[in-house]
Amino acid sequence: MKSCLVVDDSKVIRKVARRILEELQFQIDEAVDGRDALERCRAAMPDVVLLDWNMPVMNGLDFLKHLRGSDSAKQPIVVFCTTENDMAHIRAAIDAGANEYIMKPFDREIIEAKFSQVGLL
Repeated sequence: MKSCLVVDDSKVIRKVARRILEELQFQIDEAVDGRDALERCRAAMPDVVLLDWNMPVMNGLDFLKHLRGSDSAKQPIVVFCTTENDMAHIRAAIDAGANEYIMKPFDREIIEAKFSQVGLL
């Protein structure tokens, strides 16, 4: 079973994502911000990270830069999932190492399509 770390400061978003991803046979862990996510990645690197941009403590872009800058042999697929939908944000995310980008609000069809595109389904 593949693992997914859902990183979002919204409990509701984490719950919705968890429900969808568990139905798609993913084992789920959750983090409330980028720093929490880095700690969880150090403990057990997931196969994929579903990542919000705007969070307290450490935002998603800073988390991604730290993650991609780490010397970990295993690098997860990172899918940004955010309300930031302008080209500057999308370009910054891709340049920092994001594999895909999902706009909020999302549903199962969107998650399935994006996860299929990056070879997770």
